[in-house]
Amino acid sequence: MGLFDRFSFKGKKVLVIGLDGVPFSLIKGLSAEGKLPHWSELMESGSFKRMNSVHPCVSSVAWATYMTGKNPGKHNIYGFVDRYPRSMDVFIPTSRDMAGKSLWEILSQAGKRVVVINVPLTFPPREVNGILISGFLCTNIEKIAHPKEFGGVLKEMGYRIDVDAWQARKSLDKFLEDLHLTLEKRIEAMFHFLEREKWDFFQLHIMETDRINHFLWGLWEEGDAQYGPEFIKYYQKIDAILGRISAGLDGDTRLIVLSDHGFCGLKKEVFLNYWLQREGWLKFREETPKSVKDIHQESKAYSLIPGRIYVNLTERESSGSVSFPDEYDRIRDEVQGALLGMKDPDSGERIIEKVIKREELYHGPHYNDGPDLVAIPHNGYDLKGNLDKKELTYKGPLVGMHTYDDAFLYIKDVEVPKMDNQFGVMDVMPTILKLMGVNPPEDLDGEALV
Repeated sequence: MGLFDRFSFKGKKVLVIGLDGVPFSLIKGLSAEGKLPHWSELMESGSFKRMNSVHPCVSSVAWATYMTGKNPGKHNIYGFVDRYPRSMDVFIPTSRDMAGKSLWEILSQAGKRVVVINVPLTFPPREVNGILISGFLCTNIEKIAHPKEFGGVLKEMGYRIDVDAWQARKSLDKFLEDLHLTLEKRIEAMFHFLEREKWDFFQLHIMETDRINHFLWGLWEEGDAQYGPEFIKYYQKIDAILGRISAGLDGDTRLIVLSDHGFCGLKKEVFLNYWLQREGWLKFREETPKSVKDIHQESKAYSLIPGRIYVNLTERESSGSVSFPDEYDRIRDEVQGALLGMKDPDSGERIIEKVIKREELYHGPHYNDGPDLVAIPHNGYDLKGNLDKKELTYKGPLVGMHTYDDAFLYIKDVEVPKMDNQFGVMDVMPTILKLMGVNPPEDLDGEALV
């Protein structure tokens, strides 16, 4: 009897599978080609819709938005890295920095038992009624879980927190081996807890899809004879997993599958701080800056990944030079206009599709911590925040990048009346609460879709 053969469960529950960075268009296309048979079957018995991500569309921001049902102005996560403006010290936001209660904390308070595995920005693990296993920001498996003893259980199972993405820059073959092993251990842990624990809500997050997309997407699109088939093989393995999960469901358990953003091929990386320096808005105290702490007081603006532009305000930054509001508005307008005129030096293509001011994106108690502008690139141009680059664009080993408008949501046996791209990731959380009969908090930004 195989691992999957013993799997069955019943009850009024919700099971969520998160597929990081998987586009609606990819699943739709491969299913139409007959390469994802289980996905094709799922589409016949549920709603499969294209949905929007968040700005900027990175996993930490998107999953924080999903789990809180709020915009970044309320949950306070704006990127994988951030800075304390008074000191300009750079840090990696964690669950300690995320404001507001998560979906699983709200469910816990409502008496629901939860099991959550590997969702980004859940480290360190907060207390829940059930089990929470953190995602990739944790490197010590013994500290990854709440309650703590489950870290030891995972260690005995040979559980893997994440793949070594840097390995892909040296050997795609070893990277693929790591991807398959990590996915297998992730799924082994999922079925272990599905079978042994009582739960009302269960969520598993698969981060490996984002990892393979960054390093194999372009090779698959170009029809690479070796790695194109490997790319499809990986998605077929996930398709088979979804098939086994779906087969174990009864009519009272809702299966939800979603992604946090889409993906496309990457033409070039674009270094915004080089551009800001070249255009005269950014100056460093050191010839080779090591961090944003090296920004000269004469600077007017600087950037953090991806595409976040901050005005160097006297009221906010330790080395600020721009007064609020008159000079602030002028600098923002100038930078916004200039960004829209930025062109690829080789092809002459425009790099930036649009530039959004923060008041158009964010609201809430953490509004002032957000970027002053967010640059949205045309597909293929990946905006970076490096400080030491001496050129505008670069083509390296990354061959895939995130997109905003090609995430997806699937709910089995439930009709979602919204049209494609008429809703976003923040709407999923209140939808789950409604499906589970739990009243949502009054300060949510998302709206239930059913």
